[in-house]
Amino acid sequence: MEKSKKKNKHMTLDDRIEIQECLCKEMTFKAIAKRIEKSQTTVSREIKLHMQTYTNGHVRSDDVCPKLLKAPFVCNGCDKKSRSSCPYRRQIYSAKSAQAAYEDLLKESRSGIPLNKEEFYETERVISDAVRHGQHIYHAILANKLPVSTATVYRHIKKKYYSIGVIDLPRAVKFKPRKTNQTEVIPAQAKKGRTYNDYLDFIEQNSDLTTVQLDTVIGRIGGKVIMTIHFVSCDFMFGLLLDNKTSVEASNKIIALKLRLSENHFCFGDIIPLFLTDNGGEFSNVSAFEDDADGNTETKLFFCSPRSPEEKPHIEKNHTMFRDIVQSGTSFDDFTQETVDLIFSHVNSVKRKQFNGKSAYDMFTFSYSRELAVIFGISEIPAKQVIQSPKLLKISSHS
Repeated sequence: MEKSKKKNKHMTLDDRIEIQECLCKEMTFKAIAKRIEKSQTTVSREIKLHMQTYTNGHVRSDDVCPKLLKAPFVCNGCDKKSRSSCPYRRQIYSAKSAQAAYEDLLKESRSGIPLNKEEFYETERVISDAVRHGQHIYHAILANKLPVSTATVYRHIKKKYYSIGVIDLPRAVKFKPRKTNQTEVIPAQAKKGRTYNDYLDFIEQNSDLTTVQLDTVIGRIGGKVIMTIHFVSCDFMFGLLLDNKTSVEASNKIIALKLRLSENHFCFGDIIPLFLTDNGGEFSNVSAFEDDADGNTETKLFFCSPRSPEEKPHIEKNHTMFRDIVQSGTSFDDFTQETVDLIFSHVNSVKRKQFNGKSAYDMFTFSYSRELAVIFGISEIPAKQVIQSPKLLKISSHS
């Protein structure tokens, strides 16, 4: 009798902790159900409802681990769940997160959704207009100082309380899988003393230096490309438009940037003391990146291991914000440097959760200066005018 009474009770935090521990021990749903005295269906539903998905920068977004296609559908018991080398998305069941979600749902069911209140309709109008304008939900909430959480807004959208749907959200459509046919083209001689292990040793001895990650975003094969420069400490990124993906073009742009900084009384080596990049041939002219006009080393350049984007995850992740505006496959041939500057001005003006509502622009100008941001071609976009969708390119092309 006592067992049947417990079977009909709501799941408790203790139950959820027990589930989490059992999953880590790779126990079956049947065994877990017996342990917490619930039905097997209840356990299965609880795990599927509250499992959370995590990704790393190198994950192929459309690939699913074969183990996740069958029970228990989560990685809690997998010995690779915390390894960055795992090529798949991770699905984790967390007792604490599941309990928090349950409590939120309980509060909502008891208090109800205030559909008859002016505040709710005003919030819905502002959020929906912002999303249609190409803004992210978190940014829209902060920009308009709305008294609502991102979780609540997402929940209301999924329940169709808003005039927008999930498909209207910037990241509703998955990115295409990353191609993995990159080859190593940096000469072995150039990489001596500049490998990723050398980089780790260097930053261990020079922990006060700021790492700046370097990469290239490709448009049409054989056409213009964008060399991206990303300040890891503040997630600030700007881009240099290259006519082609060659060492000569990349070197010329970096040399021109160094000259522009010098003319404005800035020292390139002081601002960018350390570069970390991949093995693209456009970065093979090491001296152009490392040396000043007199041939003295002012910046250290290091290369990641071949085909290892996880070694510079920050710039890889920030590229997804660029791709919110410029979708994969878009040609850059009609772009000008002003187009690139406009795109990254909007990217840098998006309010970031990791900075407690500050933007990358705010963090960069606080650490460096507004003058330096201008030299890099970046200007501040007012929060309510930020566009984080392809709509930005359409507007700029008509202006």
